[in-house]
Amino acid sequence: MLLADRYFPVTDARAPVVLIRTPYGRGSANILVSRLIAERGYQVLVQSLRGTGGSGGTFNGFVMNRDDGLAIIEWMRGRDWFPGAFATWGASYLGYAQWDLASQVIPEWKAAILDVGPSDFYHTFMYPGGVFALGNALGWAQLVSSMFSPDQSIRTRTVSALTAKARLTRAANQLPVSGADRVATGDRIGYFQEWIRHERYDEYWAAMDYRPNASNMPPVVHLAGAWWDFFLPNVLADYAALSRPGRSVRLFISSAAHGRNMALRSYQRDAFATLDRALGNRRPSEPALPVRVRVTGTRHWAELPGWPPATGRPARWYLQPAGILDMRPAPPSPPSRYVYDPANPTPAAGGSVVGWGAGSQDNRTLEAGTDVLTFTSNRLETDLDVIGPVTATLYIRSSLEHTDFHARLCDVDPHGRSLNLCDGIIRLHPGNNLPDPERIRTVHIQLWPTAHRFRSSHRIRLQVSSGAHPRFNRNPGTGEPLATAIELRVAHQEILHDPPHPSTLNLQVVPHPGGAAHYSHDGRHTHLNCVSVQKGQLTAVRRRRVSGEGSRRRRPCPAGPA
Repeated sequence: MLLADRYFPVTDARAPVVLIRTPYGRGSANILVSRLIAERGYQVLVQSLRGTGGSGGTFNGFVMNRDDGLAIIEWMRGRDWFPGAFATWGASYLGYAQWDLASQVIPEWKAAILDVGPSDFYHTFMYPGGVFALGNALGWAQLVSSMFSPDQSIRTRTVSALTAKARLTRAANQLPVSGADRVATGDRIGYFQEWIRHERYDEYWAAMDYRPNASNMPPVVHLAGAWWDFFLPNVLADYAALSRPGRSVRLFISSAAHGRNMALRSYQRDAFATLDRALGNRRPSEPALPVRVRVTGTRHWAELPGWPPATGRPARWYLQPAGILDMRPAPPSPPSRYVYDPANPTPAAGGSVVGWGAGSQDNRTLEAGTDVLTFTSNRLETDLDVIGPVTATLYIRSSLEHTDFHARLCDVDPHGRSLNLCDGIIRLHPGNNLPDPERIRTVHIQLWPTAHRFRSSHRIRLQVSSGAHPRFNRNPGTGEPLATAIELRVAHQEILHDPPHPSTLNLQVVPHPGGAAHYSHDGRHTHLNCVSVQKGQLTAVRRRRVSGEGSRRRRPCPAGPA
């Protein structure tokens, strides 16, 4: 039995339907979003996924029961209130549930509004660059475990919230990692154990990979992401896969942290305009260009004809001795060196993390450590707009075969404050990036993409290290299985930067306004206020089961779902 709540405007009980499938319960934020959508003249069906919110069965992390989505569509088809057209809506896991729905063609599905919703969990969330995303995995598991706890008393929830951060810190430092879930949540979590047991992409992860479903997605898709969101590379890859003749795809990228786009009026306007065009409730005009991205370092948005901008020109910045970053190739010089000790792992600072602390932070304390190298440009004479993919090509030599290299792009202001923009990591082992006879390996690190203006008098900085704990699980240096490794080995690292080994930071530079991108001023981000609903405008109906009529009762929507 799967439970769902249905909202509808009293003036039109057969309005187009917006389907939301969620593992996070049908209350709280889902009430607000449902009312907001219903006020625009749509029905909203909020369905709790298997094993959550009172629905039967067992919740199994990101492994979904693929029959459930098709079952609810078939159930909707048999309701007298279903008009024959629907859209889907949701962020994060709610977006992932939309990808799950596309296992076959559904003619009635007219639009998908996906906010930071991935089609694949392995490559960018769980194991970006081949490194387990320990902090994010534990943070999500802890959040879900708290939501599903049988003791939901105010006292228990308050104590849990107050101690969550300290428990998460202890869990991230736990060795072996197989005991981290118990430290974070008090219980052994089956799906967490599966995550750490399957380090390489295999059949287990293939069951969570919905990228082959792209051809079955509806004719209108609104994709949203954020520059510091851990799903961003997946969202951009999905945009490329979905963009084809016969399908309208809108891409919206903000500077918000994960899951916070809905708090932006700019996102609401953009997403609702797509929904209205698809379901015909209103007829807003099509945007002139399909891509809208926030340009950090400014208060502007860029309207683009596609992603990445076709007119972006590559700009190669060479790592130099003495921590210099320059557009000229490096002269003959000895390598830059540092030591990485996994017993005292290099910490993370901001970036694409679960929960608070995400985004841009001052990295000066981090950069003062002896296990972080920095390469910094001279002050820029003019503004420089960087929009597109960011990569680093490094020639490295390590004392260990099993090691990681982490790169981070920063903007250094005239006062010396170093703000992170994006980063990436790669895990090396004997089977990849084979060394030459001098033990030198060439690594290509894919950082998160960006859209940023480096202001004149600012400087560009690249950090190089061997970790960002606990965002990425530390590499013990032994090659032992992730779940059981306890031995830690120190790595002596070298970054080469000489004519035969030109280590570089690779950026995409675009023209200023009037060139490839159209810039619009949108002011500051404005946060959503609670919606006021007059009594009697909306009615909420709870369906006790989606496999039959079930019982129902009604009351005014301001009190929430019945």
